[in-house]
Amino acid sequence: MPNASYEPRPLEKDTLRVIPIGGLGEIGRNMTVFEINGKLLIVDCGVLFPEETQPGVDLILPDFSLVKDRLKDVVGIVLTHGHEDHIGAVPYLLRLKNDIPLIGSGLTLALVEAKLKEHRIKPYTFQVEEGQIEKMGPFELEFVAVNHSIPDALAVAIKTVAGVVLHTGDFKMDQLPLDNRITDLRAFARLGEAGVDLFLPDSTNADVPGFTPSERTIGPVLESVIAKAPRRVIVASFSSHVHRVQQVLDAAHANGRRVALLGRSMVRNMGIAEELGYLKVPEGVLVDFKKAGDIPDDKIVYMSTGSQGEPMAVLSRMANLEHQIEVGPGDTVILASSLIPGNENAVYRVINGLTKLGATVVHKGNAKVHVSGHASAGELLYCYNILKPKNVMPVHGEYRHLVANAQLAIETGVPARNTILADDGTVIDLRDGIATVVGQYDLGFVYVDGQSVGEVTDDDLKDRLVLSEEGFISIIVVIEAGTGRIVVGPEIHAKGFAEDDSVFDKVKPKIASALAEAVGNGSRDIPALQQVVRRTVGRWVNTSYRRRPMIVPVVIEA
Repeated sequence: MPNASYEPRPLEKDTLRVIPIGGLGEIGRNMTVFEINGKLLIVDCGVLFPEETQPGVDLILPDFSLVKDRLKDVVGIVLTHGHEDHIGAVPYLLRLKNDIPLIGSGLTLALVEAKLKEHRIKPYTFQVEEGQIEKMGPFELEFVAVNHSIPDALAVAIKTVAGVVLHTGDFKMDQLPLDNRITDLRAFARLGEAGVDLFLPDSTNADVPGFTPSERTIGPVLESVIAKAPRRVIVASFSSHVHRVQQVLDAAHANGRRVALLGRSMVRNMGIAEELGYLKVPEGVLVDFKKAGDIPDDKIVYMSTGSQGEPMAVLSRMANLEHQIEVGPGDTVILASSLIPGNENAVYRVINGLTKLGATVVHKGNAKVHVSGHASAGELLYCYNILKPKNVMPVHGEYRHLVANAQLAIETGVPARNTILADDGTVIDLRDGIATVVGQYDLGFVYVDGQSVGEVTDDDLKDRLVLSEEGFISIIVVIEAGTGRIVVGPEIHAKGFAEDDSVFDKVKPKIASALAEAVGNGSRDIPALQQVVRRTVGRWVNTSYRRRPMIVPVVIEA
């Protein structure tokens, strides 16, 4: 995986340039830019959700710096499906230019339009379906049906004079999907026969042997768990997982229970899915949350967000007793989703919190209440053998997933030299069936914190972690201008370090002595004297308490 950044050579005529902006080395922020003959095509534009080491951050966006000055050259943004890690950053890109065409299936566009409405952006959309071929500038796009954990997912074949690229988006090969819409391997075979010059396959489950189980195996398990539940049932899932919500509705209906949807995004997305016919709601099953309290505990199921332990999502608030639904003994909580890497601690904290309140928590670790939406190694091997691609660049996954996927490609006969392990910002040029790494941009994370976008830096996050874990100490000293003699202070105040500021009485003489020595040596520079105070306090705190708090010294001349 490349590290050092270097500028790519100028792009030659009739050569296709491919730059992953996000989604490589991480689960999220999926975005890839394709360029040929002065025009750009973007595939996906998603967000990454923050980890515990990024306090205060709401979302993490791709770094748009490579395209923000060239948005007039973008012929369109292809959205492979409606999950947040593929569409969540669209509003932030369209803030820069709101008339870039959004290209996707019916459900995908409906979900992104609802999101854009909240940002007061009216987009230009272009709806497509599997089998459709569209020309967008120098790009001919063919859309192929793929199966995923959300309906209407599409792979896209991008055909240019430089060659053919097949981007799978997220996919698996469920042979008995709930919506009977299977991954179109006949189209894959046809594309393979014609020749795929560069294959960009989903890597999320590349290190999982065999085949991803069918969604249909989940329904009976959910039905059984709900049937045995003595009181309320709360199911947590992604707010766009239409298939899982369908199974919960069916299982609740079979057990004579009604379902209330919780969480703004859950209510919005399922309303869209029902309106478009992707969600079949049994008559009389859905009930408004405000009326759900009137229904007996053994006759209600709550369908909520928060399966990843997100602090502000419904399930976390329940675990922290911050939600009007007070979970208690006899309640059953089902986490019907997989763990996104990096969220493990947050999820187990929620599980522990709910268990402590007396609930029975059912999750993937102790019952088959979730299957992945991504192809495992066996399915990927099938794809490689069907497509016989000339070059492969695994996408969508952490580094271990990308490596596992590349190894599968090599095992099926793709030469190792034609298998590219790229990073966000890697520049690949495709010409005459040859894909070559020609550059590496240094791309960063763009943090959304409340209303601010890109204003929070990595250094800010480090400061926040220090504040949360080590505490904060401020020292105010007033010195005489001519002599440097201390006339007021040192006054020391701390937050999150010690209950009583009297602990600092021992260091105050050290501060006075260090300042006197510095002034005696001719130092009169205020920043330098502040640094003397910082070093003195820091050394004392580290020696006495083995702590490294944030230290803010203020030296004032009087």
